[in-house]
Amino acid sequence: MFDQPDEMDPATHARITAVCGDGDEFAAAGRYEEALGEYADAWALIPDPKENWNASTWVLAAIADACFLRGDFDETRKALEFAMHCPEALGNPFLHLRLGQALFEQGQLDRAADELMRAYMGAGADVFANDDPKYLAFLSSRAVIEP
Repeated sequence: MFDQPDEMDPATHARITAVCGDGDEFAAAGRYEEALGEYADAWALIPDPKENWNASTWVLAAIADACFLRGDFDETRKALEFAMHCPEALGNPFLHLRLGQALFEQGQLDRAADELMRAYMGAGADVFANDDPKYLAFLSSRAVIEP
């Protein structure tokens, strides 16, 4: 029941992809509120139950990333906690990274360390390369890792 191109209505899949593409353009320009509007529209197009579709995973990843980049760590966490029930989310280094970062910013340090370690185990230190070095430094204070 996952949204392989032959399983989700192709027109719906194409529309979700196009709307997310618009959101990605806004996000790349730092226009996170507008990006989130597009991502919300894409989310609304995903059939219920939403946790059954691959599209849910990548739409929630986009939502979480935009929320994180605008500093809304609570919404980042909420989006990613739901995403973890969607296909191919568990073990995705980027999703674990963003969840760990949001938890870190909320002071939930034990959970943050766990999620950041999942990101590190999945992709190594490279997954941290484009973000504030404080996250990798924090993980280094909790575990022996090779930067």
